[in-house]
Amino acid sequence: MALTLSITRKLCLLSVFLQVLSWGSLALIPVASEALPMLLAFVLLSNLGASIAEVAKDALVAEYGQKNKMRGLQSYAFMASAAGGILGNLLGGFFLLRTQQPKSMFLSFAALLTLQLGITFVIREECLGLPQTSNYSFASFRKQYSDLLVAAREQSICRPLLWVVASIMTVPILSGSIFCYQMQCLNLDPSVIGMSKVTGQLMLLAMTLMYNRIWRNVPMRKFIGILQILYASSLLLDLILVKQVNIMLGIPNEAFALCCSGVAETLAQFKLLPFHVHFASLAPAGCEGSLMSFLASALCLSSIASGFLGVGFASVIGITSGDYSFLPAGIIIQFLAALLPLLWINQLPTTHPSAEKERLKGTSRRTRRYRRVGRVGIGSIYSYRREREPDFMT
Repeated sequence: MALTLSITRKLCLLSVFLQVLSWGSLALIPVASEALPMLLAFVLLSNLGASIAEVAKDALVAEYGQKNKMRGLQSYAFMASAAGGILGNLLGGFFLLRTQQPKSMFLSFAALLTLQLGITFVIREECLGLPQTSNYSFASFRKQYSDLLVAAREQSICRPLLWVVASIMTVPILSGSIFCYQMQCLNLDPSVIGMSKVTGQLMLLAMTLMYNRIWRNVPMRKFIGILQILYASSLLLDLILVKQVNIMLGIPNEAFALCCSGVAETLAQFKLLPFHVHFASLAPAGCEGSLMSFLASALCLSSIASGFLGVGFASVIGITSGDYSFLPAGIIIQFLAALLPLLWINQLPTTHPSAEKERLKGTSRRTRRYRRVGRVGIGSIYSYRREREPDFMT
């Protein structure tokens, strides 16, 4: 087993503890939510905990699905995540409408995380039915690391991984600037922006259901290409809001933001689902958790790089809290950057992951046969024919 259940459980405990510490401090310590350095530090802790939880979750889902022969378990994990996002955003909007105090929302969030920490702490590891490894040593870690490197060098894994990481890193995220524009210039209520997240999660849940039932058999290259075009086009919805085209069409800013503000973020999340299913299908036995953890880490790193690129890009072109005149140009450049990954989309496979895995298995079997043939003596013609006959029969 690539990652032991005990290590995964410890990662979950660490991630929840970091989030409890950060949000609890923001709610209970007055200076923490007023001093910018402390605020940034606690938000950083929260994001660190969430990233650790994402890595542990992907590893656990991959290992559980592999052990129980449940193909496509990642799509159900996406459904659960979308359902949790709907509930969480609804609760957040409710607290904002009722109290108008962010600290009460922070406190409620910290309470929920504390409950999660308690459940994670008392739950028995055996209930998941995954094997445990008590003698997890440095030698076993080196072996798993070596197996991960071998798996990552496979073209069917390496090329899609590089593509999805590059497709995220090349797009400068301007969501912070757009959020400030909506708040400062359009004077949108925070509850409207919060409810737009609910709309986005509802879309994510619906698309995940459609993928699990219909779109899963669509060739990966074609499906991801369509998704990338849709994602790039959805970025232009912010341009419509900035240019107030929606007002010309008779659509209020609140209604347009409610329905369209979360579309790009939803498509960006949904685009990752085929890659999770692809890598989980091709992961070698015993390397499922390591490979999916590596994927989650790479995606987190690429998202961080995209965020930093967006902040730097906004600063370079002159988008500030008092001047949003260059925001339309920034959105157009963002749209063009989102189309760039289509130039190297040939790195993605055209076949279904299951078919690719069967091809790799067939290649591996043929390789083993040829290796056996190579050890037969020159004069042993009968032995050579006996080893070669299965190849002609298959």
